[in-house]
Amino acid sequence: MPTANTSDQALNSSISDAAQKVYHAISQGNGAASIKMGTIDSLGEVMAAILLQAANAEHSICLESTGKREGCTSSIQPGIFQLECGSSIDRDKDSLMLNAKNGNICLNATNGNLRIEADSIDLVARGGKNENGNVKITASEKIVMNSKEFHVNAKNLYKIASPGKGEIIANEVLKMYGSIIRGVTDAVAIKDSKVGGQPYWGEQQRIN
Repeated sequence: MPTANTSDQALNSSISDAAQKVYHAISQGNGAASIKMGTIDSLGEVMAAILLQAANAEHSICLESTGKREGCTSSIQPGIFQLECGSSIDRDKDSLMLNAKNGNICLNATNGNLRIEADSIDLVARGGKNENGNVKITASEKIVMNSKEFHVNAKNLYKIASPGKGEIIANEVLKMYGSIIRGVTDAVAIKDSKVGGQPYWGEQQRIN
């Protein structure tokens, strides 16, 4: 049997003078779920305009309206969270859009893998200053790429470096072109060559 409750008291007002207070909280629910309007969290810091909870309180949707999380929406579930859309949209249209007007977007799989799959994938980093417009990939073990063709085009500089071994292998024809090609080995460590390779050798010893 659904029940409805109202409150005309300041919730959690005994915690501190800074605690959130509300005099018009309403809740309605039964054994399966509940919906609360104007409820305050256990710390007395944030009021939820709407809190929808299943019998398992971990399964909830909360629209927060005051305090440090004002304007935030939280969706928490112990099971799978699924979004599906686009069944009536043409292939060349955008059917799912996530836009953060300010701040970062974080995707984190705490105990699992992150997989992005599509017919084609575009990664675009835009930025007019040197500190922006970058794509960074960091792996604690391996970065593995497999494709029919692999193209890299750097307008100013490209560099492949390792403090260990390096290999370039072509089972058919290996072509290399440069307006000038220079090779430097550890032979210049003690005595520089006639064409001066020792400074370049020294720079490469700082790779780690």
